[in-house]
Amino acid sequence: MNLIVKIQKKIILFFYYQYINYFCSPIFNMKKYSFIFLLSLLLLSSCGEYQKLLKSNDPELKYNKAVEYFDKKDFMRATTLFDEVSTYYKGTERSETVLNYLAKSYLGQKDYYSASEYFKTYVKTYPKGKYIMESKYMIGYCYYLDSPDARLDQTATFNAIDALQEFIDIFPESERVGDAVKLLDEMTNKLAYKDYLNSKLYFNLGNYLGNNYESAVVTAQNSLRKYPSSKYREELSLIILEAKYQQAVQSIQERRMDRYRNTIDEYYNFTNEFPDGKLRKQADKIFNEAKKVVND
Repeated sequence: MNLIVKIQKKIILFFYYQYINYFCSPIFNMKKYSFIFLLSLLLLSSCGEYQKLLKSNDPELKYNKAVEYFDKKDFMRATTLFDEVSTYYKGTERSETVLNYLAKSYLGQKDYYSASEYFKTYVKTYPKGKYIMESKYMIGYCYYLDSPDARLDQTATFNAIDALQEFIDIFPESERVGDAVKLLDEMTNKLAYKDYLNSKLYFNLGNYLGNNYESAVVTAQNSLRKYPSSKYREELSLIILEAKYQQAVQSIQERRMDRYRNTIDEYYNFTNEFPDGKLRKQADKIFNEAKKVVND
């Protein structure tokens, strides 16, 4: 065993010294610095060419180079050049193409707000343009990409839903309708999840500074009405059941039995809709406790 360990150590040391000798050798350093030098020359050359373009008075050259930068995904330079030639081509046949490129260049930079504004400008300026269907879809898509985490303000999410629904209504035969429907479902589920988080927060607050259990019930019920097909339907329904049960447990004597009976009724609503639901055991536990109190 000791012999094997010694052999292993020698092998490891051999490769370690080979690594050190190579990467610390003058040849490697020379290659490394040569590569850095060549890369620097290329970058300086590229910057010099771009600076010349900015100073050029040739809009056709700027437009063609902007397209090249766009195709290479250098969206920042493409945006600058398209923006410069947009005034020159205003009112011409190429104007709507430049505007479309501008919107997509901002999208490529992940500036979703600016991209959506340029797509909206296109729709307003060219209501029958050749990119109108794409632009209507992209407005909603940009809002979708700009939609934040469910815990944050959901203005962009509401804007995405409105824009995507408008796209579906105007272009029901478009091949992008399927994608729009998927995005709508995702946005709807996000809003339902936000309601779920709010309901859970009210539930956890309990009777702190008021009857927060009732607020949990109202928030969850409103969400179920607004988003009847959301994937959080079972979770929201369970919160309603749990909140009603807690109201019964912590109720004054005069209202206690009515609230327990109300809990049992809510349990039957839950099990009718989710007979084999993943949260059925939690619901059964509440039911058994409530039934025990009522029967006693």
